[in-house]
Amino acid sequence: MEISARNSIKGTVKKVVPGTVNTEITLEVAPGVELVSIITKSSAEKLGLVEGKQAYAVIKSSDVIVAVD
Repeated sequence: MEISARNSIKGTVKKVVPGTVNTEITLEVAPGVELVSIITKSSAEKLGLVEGKQAYAVIKSSDVIVAVD
């Protein structure tokens, strides 16, 4: 697969929380480092996302906001 996004991070699905319309996916990308994404329920089903499956977090954004206290 080829993709135009520059930021692609491989991880393992740690948690899947299905909802009525959307599903929350937690990927562990390194020990103790997690990324969480909300995708449509149908997309999660189509991709076969289940705990333990390897997947990629693909990040394409023109803005990244960083904040501190």
